[in-house]
Amino acid sequence: MTRFPIIKPLLITALLVTGTAQAAPNARQVLEVSPVDDIVARYPAMMSQGIREGLKQNGQLPPMMANTIGNIVSSGFNSVDIEQQIINDLQAKLTDSQLQAVYDWYETPVARKISSAEIAASEPSAWPKIQSSAMELNSRYKGTRKAEMFDRFDRAARATESAVDTTIAVQLGLATAMAAFSSDSANYEQLRQRIESQRSMLRGVVGQQVYDSYLYTYQNIGGQEMDLYLEFLESSAGSAFSKVVTNSIQQAITEPVESIGKQMSRFLSPESPGGQ
Repeated sequence: MTRFPIIKPLLITALLVTGTAQAAPNARQVLEVSPVDDIVARYPAMMSQGIREGLKQNGQLPPMMANTIGNIVSSGFNSVDIEQQIINDLQAKLTDSQLQAVYDWYETPVARKISSAEIAASEPSAWPKIQSSAMELNSRYKGTRKAEMFDRFDRAARATESAVDTTIAVQLGLATAMAAFSSDSANYEQLRQRIESQRSMLRGVVGQQVYDSYLYTYQNIGGQEMDLYLEFLESSAGSAFSKVVTNSIQQAITEPVESIGKQMSRFLSPESPGGQ
């Protein structure tokens, strides 16, 4: 099974709203003050890199063709469209007080520090660093409070769950393309069911990658800061925000997969100019 860079899960926290009487921020303002828009802007590049590396590791395609397919993937995901979907869903599903709580959190120094760490870790170039430092970080934090906080963090942020769904979407796009190249007659639905059947196995692999990413991303975040973060992830506002954002992104990622797979199939088909 090809292992892909795991797209970083989107995370949030909050403090009490200010006492000043004013209109609650709208969803766009909340998104702009959060790290979500910066992370989403990197999604096309991250998805492209995942497909590109998977094809190269598969070994059935020359690097130039794998890079071309990576570009097809990148063009299939529009960060502006993803952001707009998040904004629409937040505006429809969060109350004014929840939006206010999330906005106020991101205005705090602790939130800004955490946001900076999350944005940096979402860069495609950060994945090799996460991989290379994983063994050392696992050893350093073994038995520590930060390690013990992971399960709580994972449940609140839905990190592994979201990452598994994203990995399956990437696998499906790759499998659709490779089916055309290898004369596999399986259709999209058959491929989806085949990959879905591997969810339990993927959860173990992806869970370790999420843990590695967690240690890397928050290695400079102190215990009290993480406590504040986790408290909000578990709060009404934080839980609602996290759920809506991850669901919106997941929908925005999975919906174009079939179309991208068909584009790649045409490119790889022996009858097409790109497949010759």
